[in-house]
Amino acid sequence: MTVLRFVLTALLFATPALAEDFTPMRIAPNSEGLVHFVMPSENIECFYTPKGGAGVYIPADGGPELSCDRAEPSYLRFVLGAQGPARMIKNVGDQSCCGGENYLAYGRSWQAAGFTCWSSKSGLTCERDDGHGFLISRAKVDAY
Repeated sequence: MTVLRFVLTALLFATPALAEDFTPMRIAPNSEGLVHFVMPSENIECFYTPKGGAGVYIPADGGPELSCDRAEPSYLRFVLGAQGPARMIKNVGDQSCCGGENYLAYGRSWQAAGFTCWSSKSGLTCERDDGHGFLISRAKVDAY
């Protein structure tokens, strides 16, 4: 019974959608297809860039790309491209987090082009359909 309880607990914390009922939230893209949102804590900010890029930025692999910054306790950037695992960047030269008007409320999710993000009081988890992604909070970070 203890092993089963451990497995069920691990599943609940590994997959945000299983732990809570995250209501999808639509955040309208700008005229170039770029989506920007901020967590209610104003400590995490994300940008979604569509395939082909937006404005002066084109992702290295051509996109789409999801990039999220965490301001505190140390500044970090997480980038999830079209393929492969997410990357965590510790030395971010263009620190600009966090502000805006599009808040991804706790208990809500956002989705576009195979990317999904879940917002909760314990942090933000974002994944691509193939399971690669990242988890960001003040207490814990992980890129996979």
